[in-house]
Formats: sequence, C-alpha cells, structure tokens
Amino acid sequence: MRFQVPQFIEVEDRIFGPLTLKQFIYLAGGGGLSFLVYVLVGNIAIAILPILVIMGGVSALAFYKVNNKPLIGVLESAFKYWLGGKLYIWKKEARQPPTTAEAAAKDVKSFASVMVPKISDSKLKDLSWSLDIKESIYSSKDQK
Repeated sequence: MRFQVPQFIEVEDRIFGPLTLKQFIYLAGGGGLSFLVYVLVGNIAIAILPILVIMGGVSALAFYKVNNKPLIGVLESAFKYWLGGKLYIWKKEARQPPTTAEAAAKDVKSFASVMVPKISDSKLKDLSWSLDIKESIYSSKDQK
C-alpha cells in the first residue's frame, strides 16, 4: 500500500488572502488595540503616535524574521534566557599576592613542582626512534 507523504510542511497555509492565521491575528489585535487607544484618548492628533508605535510593533511581529525565525520566537527565547536561571561552571577567583617572604617561597616551590622539563632536539629524536622500533616489534608480533 502506498502512502502520500506531505511536502512543504514548513510553509504555513495562507488563509486570509496573502496572510497566515497568525499574521491575521496579530494585525487584527493591533488594529483593535489601536482603536481602543483612539477611543480612550478621544483626539486623533494625540493618539496617532501610540497608534503608529502599536502598528509598527504588530507589523514586526507579523512579518519580520530574524535568521528565518519569526520575531515572536526570538522574543520568547530572549525572555526565557533573561528570566531563566543560569548555571556557572567556573568562576575565576582573584589570587592575592603573597605578603611575606615565607609565603612567596612556598608559592614558588609549588609552581616549580608543576613545571615540565624541556626535551632537547636529540633526546626527542631518540625517543621517537625508540617508540617507532617498539611499535614495529609489537605490530610484527600481532601479525604472527
């Protein structure tokens, strides 16, 4: 039996002319909010600035995309980041310099025990040669 697999599932359906359902709801809500501002203020000259701000924000919510992600998704992620708890794995602690000579000597001894000696060029070649020989001996034993 054959099944038909849906295609283009990322594209939303256009329900209201060129608008999707979400875009229509954003624009209708912004229009209603703008009308409410006009009714409450009573003067179109004073109400025009808040209406323009509301319609600009609503238009951005409906049509603007950031990295092919709708603006509402970006705002939601930003609020979750700002309000959510953050886990700090490492915090650098400020080290105070030693004040006495005895403490300074102790600090130098602990640092010297961690230092790695340098290998000269000839010792490095000898070491790599011995490792190559041991590797070839072990690999020949494995093959037998």
